[in-house]
Amino acid sequence: MNALLALSRAIDAVNSRLGKWIAWMIMVAVLVSATNAVVRKLFDMSSNAWLELQWVLFGTVFLLCAPWTLRVNEHIRIDIVNSMFPKRVRDWIDVVGHALFLLPLTIVMMVTSLPFFLRSYAINEQSLNAGGLPQWPAKSLVLIGFVLLFFQGISELVKRIAVMQGRIPDPYLTTGGAHAAAEAEAERLLAELKQESR
Repeated sequence: MNALLALSRAIDAVNSRLGKWIAWMIMVAVLVSATNAVVRKLFDMSSNAWLELQWVLFGTVFLLCAPWTLRVNEHIRIDIVNSMFPKRVRDWIDVVGHALFLLPLTIVMMVTSLPFFLRSYAINEQSLNAGGLPQWPAKSLVLIGFVLLFFQGISELVKRIAVMQGRIPDPYLTTGGAHAAAEAEAERLLAELKQESR
């Protein structure tokens, strides 16, 4: 288990660092979008390449920051329902969810996106729009994103099992963040509802 926890820490470090860097692409996308809009309005010029670049930047952030989002436990959950269960049940929900839903989904996406990308790369697929961007770099993001998400899913599964065995403290309880704040608020609201019903 110690080797798996070391692997988990390495995966967490890679996805955290990558996510923090890739998140800056949001700023780049905003600048590209604003520049494109200003040039179009002032000079009555437009470029499909600049428009497509915005889409690629958004796709990059969405796909390559998803593992980091999972790492910091900020994926959307139904906090009010989730907080009604005891911690042991929530831990089991995480284990079953990662093992039976997240990991199989990432495997299916990796298996299907590999030929999708390879075909595009082999023919140097270009945009159907005049002056657009090559398509294969954008298609590679699907494969890369799901590979990273697969490894983060493994890391989360290892950590959750280690927490349930008492080997490590629960990282979600110590990191805080927006999800923890939302969960605390949900618990506070439930407590108020219980008091009102008495």
